[in-house]
Amino acid sequence: MKYYEVAPTKIVRAGASVFTYSSEQTLQPGHIVRIPVGRSSAVGVVMRAVSEPSFQTKPIEEIITPTALPTPMTQLADWLADYYRTPLATVLQTVLPRGIDKKRRATHKTTATSERDRTHIVLSKDQQAAVDTIMRSKQRTTLLQGVTGSGKTEVYKEVTRRMIAAGKSVIVLVPEISLTSQIVSEFAHDFPDAILTHSQMTEAQRHVAWQTALEAKTPQVVIGPRSALFMPVPDLGAILIDEAHEPSYKQEQAPRYSALRAASIMGRLCDALVVFGSATPLVTDRYVAEVGGHQIVVLNKRARDNATPPRIDVVNMTKREQFKHHRFLSDRLLTSIETNLANGHQTLIFHNRRGSAATTLCEQCGWTAQCPRCFIPLTLHADTFQLSCHVCNHHEKVPTHCPSCGSADIIHKGVGTKLIESELQKRFPKAKVARFDSDTKSDQTIDKLYGSLYRGDIDIAIGTQVVAKGLDLPNLRTVGVIQADSGLSLPDYAASERTFQLLAQVIGRVGRNEHATTVIVQTYQPAHPAIQFGVSQDYEGFYQHTLEQRRHGHFPPFTYLLKLTNVYKTERAAIRAAQELARTLRSNLHSDVRLFGPTPSFYERQHDTYRWQLILKSPKRDHLVAALTHVPATHWQSELDPLSLL
Repeated sequence: MKYYEVAPTKIVRAGASVFTYSSEQTLQPGHIVRIPVGRSSAVGVVMRAVSEPSFQTKPIEEIITPTALPTPMTQLADWLADYYRTPLATVLQTVLPRGIDKKRRATHKTTATSERDRTHIVLSKDQQAAVDTIMRSKQRTTLLQGVTGSGKTEVYKEVTRRMIAAGKSVIVLVPEISLTSQIVSEFAHDFPDAILTHSQMTEAQRHVAWQTALEAKTPQVVIGPRSALFMPVPDLGAILIDEAHEPSYKQEQAPRYSALRAASIMGRLCDALVVFGSATPLVTDRYVAEVGGHQIVVLNKRARDNATPPRIDVVNMTKREQFKHHRFLSDRLLTSIETNLANGHQTLIFHNRRGSAATTLCEQCGWTAQCPRCFIPLTLHADTFQLSCHVCNHHEKVPTHCPSCGSADIIHKGVGTKLIESELQKRFPKAKVARFDSDTKSDQTIDKLYGSLYRGDIDIAIGTQVVAKGLDLPNLRTVGVIQADSGLSLPDYAASERTFQLLAQVIGRVGRNEHATTVIVQTYQPAHPAIQFGVSQDYEGFYQHTLEQRRHGHFPPFTYLLKLTNVYKTERAAIRAAQELARTLRSNLHSDVRLFGPTPSFYERQHDTYRWQLILKSPKRDHLVAALTHVPATHWQSELDPLSLL
C-alpha cells in the first residue's frame, strides 16, 4: 500500500489544504484523482508521496487523468496559494479546467486563420538582435520594450520557431482574444497546429484543449489569455506575454493573482524564458527590471524602413470655435473623415466610454437617474432606449417625465460610443460604420470582423480600448480620440498611467507604412503630462515623471499595497465593521505599515450591498501579509498588490 497527500479542489476544512489517502497503485505528484470526502467525493491533485501515517486512511477512488500534471504546475499552485494567501483548493479551481472529471468526446479542432497570405518575413537587424539577446540571456525574464509598429510579434514568432526546433513548448499570453485578433491570426498562420484557449469556448472545448496539451508527446504552441499559463504542455521552453501592461493579466477574483508574476515563477520552475512585451510597460515592471538587473531589450524603430510618422493635431475642447459643425466632433476631425471617405481610406475613432450618454437628468430640479441597487448614474443606451447600470446590469425604461418634479425636460449628457456611432452615421449616411465595445453583438465583434477591417470594407471603426491595440490596418489614415483625458478624473494613483498607455497605443495604429497619416487628439487638458507624453509617445519621459510622483506619494514600485474591502447589506454595518478593523489593525500593525481609511469604496453600493475599504502601505510585503491574520474570515475581501485602488 502506498500513501499520498492529496489536495481537494474544494475547501474541506479551514486551514487544511492536503489530506492523506492510500492507493495500491503507484502515483506521481500531479495525478488528478477522485477521493472520498465525508459522505461525498471530490476531485483532488496528488501533491506528494508520504510514509504510512499513524492514523487510518481512506483509499483513492479513481485516477481521472492517466497522465500526471508537469511537476512545475503543482509547484506553481503551491506558490500561488502561499504568495496570495489563498486556500490551495481555490487555486486549483483556477489552474484546472472545469468539469475535469467529465468524459469528453473528441471534437474537430478549429484554429484561427490569417487574413494575410504571407511569405516568411525576414527580420530586421534590430529584430534579429532582439531575438538573439533573448535566446542568449542568462536572466530568464526579459522586458521587450518596443515602440508600436516595431515588430514585436515577429520577435515572438522567431523565438517560438527556435524553441519548437529545440523540442520545447511555448505559451503565448494575450490580454483577451477579442483585443488581440491580429496576433492570434499571425500565430495561427505560422503555427497552424497551435492550441487556442479562451473564455468564448465552451467548458467542453476548453477541457479538450487542456487534455490535448496534457497528453501531447511533442512540443506545443498555446495561445490564450492569462488562464493559458496553466496549460500543461510538455517541456515548456518559453512564455511570451504580449501587451504585458494590460490590467486583464490580473485576476479580480480569488486567488487574485498576477499572470506576470506567476509566469516569472513558472519560468524559474521550468528553466524557461519569460518575455514581457509592451510598447508602454507598467512603470512598476520597468523599475523592477532595472533594479533587479533583468534583461531589457529595446526596439526604438518601426519595423518598416519606409514608415512615415503621423501628423498629430491636439484639439483643445475648451476652444468652442474649433467645434463649429458638431458639439463633440471637431471641425478638423470631420474634415479628415470626409477626405478619407472620398479617397477610400479608413478612420478609427477611439473613446473609452460605451453607451450613448453617461448621465440622464432633469433640467428643472436636477434629478439624476441612478441605479436603485448601486446608486451610480445610469447610462443611456439609445439603440434600445434603455437606461443601464454598468456595475450590476440593471435596466429600466427612459422616463418621459421627471419622477421628482414631473417636468418633461429630461436631458442626456455625456458621450459614449453608441452616440458617436449614431452621429457619424447621420453625418455620413453612405459610410460603412462599425462599433466595437463590450455591448457589441457576438457576431459583430472585432475578432469576427477583423477580415473586413483589414481589407478596408469598414470605412469608420469606433470603439473603446478594443480598438486601441493590436491592429495594423493598411487602409487606415486617421485616428481620432474623442476625449483623451476622460480617465484622468478617476481617484486612483494609476489613472494617469492608464491614460498615457491608451493614448500612446491608439496613436500607434498609424504611422506604420509609407502613407501620410493623421492623429487628432481632442482633450480638455492638453497641458496634462499624461496627455503631452502620450501624444509624443515619450515613454521615457513619462516613466521618469511618474517615478518621481510615486516616490513622493509612497506608491508602487516604492511600496507594497493591500486593499481590504468589506461587503454588508447595510451602510451602518459596513462602516462599523471598517472602523472596528481599523482600530484592531492600528494596535497590531508593524511600525512601517501605514493605514488609510476607512473610506467608502469607489463603487460604494453594488448589487444591494455596501462596501467600505482600508488601504495599507508598507515597504515590506511580509508586513502586509502579517496584517491579514487580523482580517475577519467573513464579510471581508483582501487583495495584495492591487493594480488599482478603485
